Amino acid sequence: MTTPAQPAASPAPWWRTAAIYQIYVRSFADGNGDGVGDIRGISERLPYLRDLGVDAVWLTPWYVSPMADAGYDVADYRDIDPLFGDLAEAEALLAAAHAQGLRVVVDLVPNHCSDQHPWFREALAGGPGAAARELFWFLPGRGPEGELPPNDWVSYFGGPAWSRITEPDGSPGPWYLHMFAPEQPDLNWEHPRVRAEFEDILRFWLDRGADGFRVDVAHGLAKKPGLPDVGPEPDVTDLPYQDVAGVHQIYRDWRRIVAGYPGERVLVGEVWLPSPAQYARYLRPDELHSAFNFDFLCAPWEPAALRRVIDETFAAHEPVGAPPTWVLSNHDTIRHVTRYGRADTSFDMGDKRLGDPSDERLGRRRARAAALLTLALPGGVYVYQGDELGLPEVRDLPDEVLQDPTFVRSGGADRGRDGCRVPLPWAADAPAFGFSPPDARATPWLPQPAGWGALAVDAQRADPDSTLSLYRSALALRRERLRGLPETLRWVASAPDVLCFDRVGALRCLVNLGEAPAPLPAGAEVLLASGPLTTTADGGRAVPPDTAVWLAPA
Repeated sequence: MTTPAQPAASPAPWWRTAAIYQIYVRSFADGNGDGVGDIRGISERLPYLRDLGVDAVWLTPWYVSPMADAGYDVADYRDIDPLFGDLAEAEALLAAAHAQGLRVVVDLVPNHCSDQHPWFREALAGGPGAAARELFWFLPGRGPEGELPPNDWVSYFGGPAWSRITEPDGSPGPWYLHMFAPEQPDLNWEHPRVRAEFEDILRFWLDRGADGFRVDVAHGLAKKPGLPDVGPEPDVTDLPYQDVAGVHQIYRDWRRIVAGYPGERVLVGEVWLPSPAQYARYLRPDELHSAFNFDFLCAPWEPAALRRVIDETFAAHEPVGAPPTWVLSNHDTIRHVTRYGRADTSFDMGDKRLGDPSDERLGRRRARAAALLTLALPGGVYVYQGDELGLPEVRDLPDEVLQDPTFVRSGGADRGRDGCRVPLPWAADAPAFGFSPPDARATPWLPQPAGWGALAVDAQRADPDSTLSLYRSALALRRERLRGLPETLRWVASAPDVLCFDRVGALRCLVNLGEAPAPLPAGAEVLLASGPLTTTADGGRAVPPDTAVWLAPA
């Protein structure tokens, strides 16, 4: 099977094939010694990112925030939180990244803001009839005294999606909507002032050199008129708080704005939806440029499932002419080293199964193979910080250090997302593994496992067989051999437990997901392998289980 060709300019825009590195700002590198990652730390590590071989970085929110949800509760979209630096440092980072050949995508959080945002504070202080309340979803409660929430919506973080306010005079007031934490009130995107504000925010960062935006909860901005109940048996493809038709005009307006700037600025959507047809609508030529492929991230380490997701991805993207994207982990999910070491290797945001046993050696072997699989596929790819080091999920963080609001909102039933956000190890023998300067006055904001020295950057840089070396080699070959190719692949007949495809004229990727070695064709030239190959009885070579190879074209 050959996937259909995608229409693309010549040369293709950078974002169609880019390798983008996600920086979780508070956990990447601490430059000032307070135990929290910051802009100075990122600036100091730009040569590392350049040498790794990525094309761009995506920065999680760095805006002024009370940090109720690690910066995804924004109080000021046009300034930098002092925890991370200041606006001058941000502008300098954008310029320095460009000087290193790296583009920068910044996070934008438009579905909700912080309860400390001036608009929401004005809405509370102004009392009944305050104009600022129209910028949010304030509704009277149900019940004789308005004591019940306006509808039955449940927060993504657990618990009701509504909180009742107390008026300035002390009387009980209306309820406001927050699809996440109570500190994150949803904005009313039916109001023209909200739309105008975010269009101005886009221009603010584009004027400062941002190369694009990752749009948080891109599917959630519009709500169904009247905010109806979900009901006891909801249709997951037709929920009143996500994927409402009105959201698409917002992105058409944004696309026109970014198109007016030079340098191929980009809009990338966080779009979690149950069907490929819904997902594809966000990628029409006048809306978002691309979106994260969460079906691939959630797929189990099984050949039939992976091939099905790959084929369905191409089928969904081809009609709208958008490039596919591939991602294995991010700051909201379990690190795939841990996931691939479990009996059930799939991922479900609603049931992370952090307590399931995991074989870390098996998981890392599969994660290395998965890296070669994803980096060989047509389209763009995202690398979450630490993926290139083979970091596992940290599952034994003490309760008292957990900061994710999902832990609190669930009463501890959900351990939250902190385990994939532990600060990176840079130097095996340094305090805090080099995350902070040697004279740091504070320890990292989350504790690092004692055994992470062996996974530190300096330890892996010197080892040609390390996961870091594998990523560097794969990213270099990807840039050398796959850049500029049509966004197609051709499946090659193989054993049921083997995935094999050609990027025609460039390389063949073979991934063995079975329990027995998969023989290589005689004379095959191996460009890169995720692990050692074995010798067959007749003196040939074979790919062991949970191993991937890139071969020169047949």
